[in-house]
Amino acid sequence: MQLPISSNTIADPLAKVTARIQQAALVAGRNGESVRLIAASKTQPAAAVAQAYTCGQRDFGENYLQEALEKQAALTHLSEIVWHFIGPIQSNKTRPIAENFAWIHSIDREKVAQRLNDQRPADLAPLQVCLQVNIDDETTKSGVSLKELPLLAKAVSSLPKLQLRGLMAIPAATNNPDQQRAAFAKLRQAMQSLQAEGYALDTLSMGMSGDMEAAIAEGATMVRVGTDIFGARARAQ
Repeated sequence: MQLPISSNTIADPLAKVTARIQQAALVAGRNGESVRLIAASKTQPAAAVAQAYTCGQRDFGENYLQEALEKQAALTHLSEIVWHFIGPIQSNKTRPIAENFAWIHSIDREKVAQRLNDQRPADLAPLQVCLQVNIDDETTKSGVSLKELPLLAKAVSSLPKLQLRGLMAIPAATNNPDQQRAAFAKLRQAMQSLQAEGYALDTLSMGMSGDMEAAIAEGATMVRVGTDIFGARARAQ
């Protein structure tokens, strides 16, 4: 039997992450409220999500569909929780994603976008979506290329049950702050180019535990943080 998780194990690291966000925003000359924390809760138990919720956290990001659905079923009493799907999307799993999430950060092809649109229940608000960009052209990562991004943005923006909000990226891992900022700057510039074309975008989903300061310096409006809140990921069962 899994033991309950003490709120103290979540409260302190969550407060520290929030302080980091506020400090990074201050250094960048931004309002800390302009950066939204998405607690990346993949592989963490529902109890951990519930404890973060009691500490004031409302946005949670999940990568694995079945695991996420189980948590959602266990946490229906948390009425203000906002679920974000942040992992790769398989086209045969779009229906439950369309039915159970408010945000999707990882659309990278038109086929998936069309299926999500078609399968979004009519009684729910449009899905808030970001396009995932493979900012460093890594063969091991999902994401649309910068070259193909304008075509995907055009296609997604035409779908009535999706609201295109912005871009997401997971740059190549590096501890070099200048390299981190350079990658995030490319995503910011890509969004600015789309804005110049008339797209009403307001979201840059970029930055994680190891590079959130660089991401915030380059304009991140959402950062996705897991380990620094919840600790090391649980082993797969």
